[in-house]
Amino acid sequence: MKFSKWQGLGNDFVFVDADAETGIDFHAIASRVCDRHFGIGADGLVTLRRLGGVRFEMRIINSDGSEAEMCGNATRCMARYIYSRGLAAGTRFELDTRAGVIRPELYGDQVRVDMGEPVWSAVPETVVCCGRKFQGLRVSMGNPHFVIPVEDMAAVPLSEWGPQIEVHEFFPQKTNVEFVQTLNRDTLRMRVWERGCGVTLACGTGSCAAAVAGVLAGRSDRKAAVRLDGGTLFIEWSQADRHVYMSGDAREVFTGDYEVC
Repeated sequence: MKFSKWQGLGNDFVFVDADAETGIDFHAIASRVCDRHFGIGADGLVTLRRLGGVRFEMRIINSDGSEAEMCGNATRCMARYIYSRGLAAGTRFELDTRAGVIRPELYGDQVRVDMGEPVWSAVPETVVCCGRKFQGLRVSMGNPHFVIPVEDMAAVPLSEWGPQIEVHEFFPQKTNVEFVQTLNRDTLRMRVWERGCGVTLACGTGSCAAAVAGVLAGRSDRKAAVRLDGGTLFIEWSQADRHVYMSGDAREVFTGDYEVC
């Protein structure tokens, strides 16, 4: 199976052209492919199919074999993959995901993505676990997020709290978990426990959710830089069309062949 390894701020993926690699059960092999000791190593396995013109189908399979509705970092990487392979004309593409059609566009070495309109809970909600109460806001960017504001990111034991909140009974479909510290009105610090992956260096949809939650709580402006373990994403929640726009880079790491057995 031919593949290409990509990363967006350290959130890394194995890309496979599903039109060329037929007869493979990608869900069945995802955990082996993503294993960092016995496989290629990645947060997820992402497949691409051509739908005609500038439109493509993208599917994201997490490292545990579950399927995600959307992934912002993978979307940016996929746009640059399509462009670098000459799979469609121009610099603006349409990606058919389980969360709907997402539209990334290349601007030099950056990729800007129209992430669509967010959906959020009316008021903050409280989850009790890990011997404490977590108050956060549920925000959907096509996939679920629970955004928890904190005063000191260094005091957050992410690997302890994240997995327990992810599978809490409050979230029947599980959830991504974001801890967010407001540094100032246009800068947020975020760490994430991703549903189906664990701790990752960055999360695009999570950054969008964090920015939306910040605006709703009056803690941040509609344009904000979100600092992640792997780098910085730039998020704008447009007042004009209510869409969230995410900008950041995307890099190809290497290509190769993986033996499917």
